[in-house]
Amino acid sequence: MGGVTTTDRRSALRAAAGLAAATALTGCSTPGPGASAAAPPRGASRAPSGTSAPAPRAFPGQPVQIGSGPRTRPRVALTFHGHGDPATAHALLDAAEKHGARVTVLAVGTWLDAHPALARRVLDGGHDLGNHTQRHLDINAMPEERAFAEIDECARRLRDLTGSIGTWFRPSRAARASPLVERLARRAGYPHVLSYDVDSLDFTSPGAPAVTRAVTAGIRNGSVVSLHFGYTDTVAAFPSLLHALDRRGLRAVTTTELLS
Repeated sequence: MGGVTTTDRRSALRAAAGLAAATALTGCSTPGPGASAAAPPRGASRAPSGTSAPAPRAFPGQPVQIGSGPRTRPRVALTFHGHGDPATAHALLDAAEKHGARVTVLAVGTWLDAHPALARRVLDGGHDLGNHTQRHLDINAMPEERAFAEIDECARRLRDLTGSIGTWFRPSRAARASPLVERLARRAGYPHVLSYDVDSLDFTSPGAPAVTRAVTAGIRNGSVVSLHFGYTDTVAAFPSLLHALDRRGLRAVTTTELLS
């Protein structure tokens, strides 16, 4: 992913402000991103600092690589690749919580190195937190030991920050893990690899309406949606996306809850 410029950062903050205005009109108001990465949104539940995060768990009957949940219940999992300007992360997490939604964040290790308080911010909001490799490189193309190091280094960052390696692992720069990466994820302590069945394509910066259309065109009971922090189109699209879920009777939950 490219670096975030000053212009992009200003755009992110403007988009976050627009998000607050838009959601206020639709009953989903959210404060702008706070000055401190550690600050939770007003009214959010906060776990005591240092409390260990949930560990990975196995889901009997599910494959090693999970791309969706049960189709029998009106629930979906909105999953975010954790990287980019923290302002967009705060705006999206705040909006989700104000709406009563919970999400899954797959964090890049270098992003956690730069913004360590965001790990606790995600957990304090009631969201899932997982591993999206240390440097967000093409993990399926790596030799075995290098690929394992990418998974293990991010797992160590998560453990240092939260007491857990995170509840999920998702491969970087790939929708699905290769058989080798599946095996390495299990070696690192993750019973499953998290894929998805709906791709928002928000990382292509197609505009907010296109992000909303991409999600709503494919989403259904049990869907796992791929979204990203760090993109202003995602921030701008989020209010309409949440309300589209409401209109369809779909509830946004963590991936753990989707499969439980």
